[in-house]
Order: sequence, then structure tokens, then C-alpha cells
Amino acid sequence: MATKQAEVSDKKGISAGIWTKCKKCEHVLLNKDFEENFMVCSKCGQYARLGARKRIEFMTDEGSFKETDKNIKPVDFLNFPGYADKISKSLLSDAIVTGEAKIGGYSVMVAVMDFDFMGGSMGSVVGEKIVRAIEAAIDKKVPVIIVSASGGARMQEGIISLMQMGKTSAALARLADNGLAYISVLTDPTTGGVAASYAMLGDVNIAETKALIGFAGPRVIEQTIRQQLPEGFQMSEFLEKHGMVDIVVERKDLKNALAKILKFFSKE
Repeated sequence: MATKQAEVSDKKGISAGIWTKCKKCEHVLLNKDFEENFMVCSKCGQYARLGARKRIEFMTDEGSFKETDKNIKPVDFLNFPGYADKISKSLLSDAIVTGEAKIGGYSVMVAVMDFDFMGGSMGSVVGEKIVRAIEAAIDKKVPVIIVSASGGARMQEGIISLMQMGKTSAALARLADNGLAYISVLTDPTTGGVAASYAMLGDVNIAETKALIGFAGPRVIEQTIRQQLPEGFQMSEFLEKHGMVDIVVERKDLKNALAKILKFFSKE
């Protein structure tokens, strides 16, 4: 489980919004200190889920990010009950933010998912924006970084959402054909159709510490096979040990790790 930010109103003389309470250990943190620690609880080490823009702020060189395709919005293809209402009420346009940026001075196209929009579900907009980012990377001859945080394909878009698995994978194949690197960053959680497509196709797959990564959830698997799963099953450290991801990185070290990998792939 991730840390949930919450106002603590029972502290006299302290303005609301100054503090955050860790959902796991309930330790009260000053927001300024919490952010300086990359939104990780300083007492128990629990990671808060980051929105796409905060992730981009932590990950890229200051002032280097330029957003692309920000006006693309989802369509209620199937007239799915309640979907149009959810879209209209959200403060986010969809579950992903894309753009060009620099990391450690190296130019890159980035696509960062946002779990706050319908659980980071992958619909037509997510697929389209990822493909456009990859095509831009091919034109600019730069690597691609995709940061995943998703419950999987968006059921409200039915088969359209499932088509994005093949669409994004084909675009990544074109990227590879052009000799350009793809770095996949898996965060908590990365599951379902996202894990079954672009999230696990990186030339380098990086997992954030303590991230849940898999297709179906552990409870569903246990109920299906009627066996108890190993301790830590589907956590990033377990996947690294068993060769499913290349490296597990603490959030505070992610930017430096990406810069080193980009340097390795650089043709400069």
C-alpha cells in the first residue's frame, strides 16, 4: 500500500495542508520535509504514489520538460454507464503525461502515467500519446522513457483499450529498429494489460523499491491455483531476484540511475 496524504487538523496554530500523515505507520510529516525526501515516509520508509507531474519534477532536469499532446482527451466510445461523468469531473485529462525533457543533460522523450486518473488505466488516449511520444523520439533520434503506474486496461473502453497493447508494442518495435533505447520504469502498481505490454519491454527495466508488479493480483492468483504464494511475490525485489526486472532503484536515486543508463546508450 502507498502512503496517503491527509490533512492533520488537530494541531493548534498549524494551517491545514502543512502536514501529511503516513497511512502505514501514521507518523505525521511536515509536507516540506516529506517532499524533500521524495515523498517517502522518513519513519517507516513507505512510498507515496506520485502524480505524473510530481514524478516528472523529481526525474528530469529543472525547467527542461516540454509537454506534448496535452489536449488529447478520452471519448466514451461505448456509452459505458458513468464513464462520461468520470471523465468530465476529473482534474486530469487522462492517465498519462508526455513530453520532451533532459535527464542529466541527455535529451529524451518521456511518458509518465498517473494513477490518480481511474487507477492509471490504459485507454485509447494512453496508447495514442505513448505512440506519438515514440514517433517523436524516432524523429528526434532520442531514447524513450515510460514510467508505468497502472491497474491495467480500461474496462470502460472495452476492446479499444486492449488494442493499445499491440499498438504500443508495435511502436516500440519501430523504435528498436531505429537503434534507439527504451527504458521502462515500473512503479507501484504496474499490473494488467500495461504489465503485459510496454511496461515489460524495455531494453532496461527499472523497478522502484517496494512496487507491486504483475498481471493478476496476488489474491486472484492464490484463489485460482489454490496455493499460498511465496513471501514478497510480485514485489519489485522478488522480480529482480528472479530475473524479471534488471534493477531496483530507490526513488531518490532514480534520476541518477536514468542519467547513467542514458550515458551508456548515448552516441555522443
